[in-house]
Amino acid sequence: MTYDLPPELLVESDDAVRIVTFNNPGQLNAFSDPLHDAMIDVWSQLAKDPECRAVVLTGAGRAFSAGGNIPGFIRDFEDPEHRRASLRAARRLVDEMLAFHIPVIAAVNGPAVGLGCSVATLCDIVLMADGAYLADTHVSIGLVAGDGGAMSWPLMTSILKAKEYLFTGDRIPAEQAVALGLANRVVPGDTLLAEARALAHRIAAQPPQAVQETKRAVNLHLQQAANLVLPYALAAEGESFGTDDIRKTIEKFRSR
Repeated sequence: MTYDLPPELLVESDDAVRIVTFNNPGQLNAFSDPLHDAMIDVWSQLAKDPECRAVVLTGAGRAFSAGGNIPGFIRDFEDPEHRRASLRAARRLVDEMLAFHIPVIAAVNGPAVGLGCSVATLCDIVLMADGAYLADTHVSIGLVAGDGGAMSWPLMTSILKAKEYLFTGDRIPAEQAVALGLANRVVPGDTLLAEARALAHRIAAQPPQAVQETKRAVNLHLQQAANLVLPYALAAEGESFGTDDIRKTIEKFRSR
């Protein structure tokens, strides 16, 4: 099957497994508008691939994803219409990932920050390289964690731990992510993708209806949380752009 995607997002076929790769390593796979749009579109394209039974999501280069990119963030601050479109797209990305019926394994090869962290932990299984880390840094730059861990992390770890890491934006090393329930296991970096592929092939060999509908049943918990939390959290994130804290962050970004 041919995928209609920009060069920032690659899809490779490996029998019944599809390897989806963030492909903007020069910017640490930050979510430019084309990449963000592609990440919304790719799930419906994968769903139409009749041979696809499992997906591996990873990043090119030394990062999984650095999250939102600075030019897009500045534009969200300056242009209210772009900001509204960005927030609508944030909701669509979460909805598309949670509704996608085929198992997705995150192979977190390096830092997964902000939106990159959110995407990683929305996958069904999370394998992390031993040198990788997670960090939800929304609050640290002055944003409500609208499309971040505020929605999903309380279902994966304790509310107290979720609050600590959301409030501080601290890095969560791979071993700690496993201990918290935000990742499944730590893998040596040089074997990460091979282990993710092997696990994907193992899942792909399982009875597809049983695997896919089990995923959808479990994801009902996350979809319920999304429907409860995201309308408020994303609206509050939009309001963050009117604060002095965001203005200070923008000034720092512009001076770089």
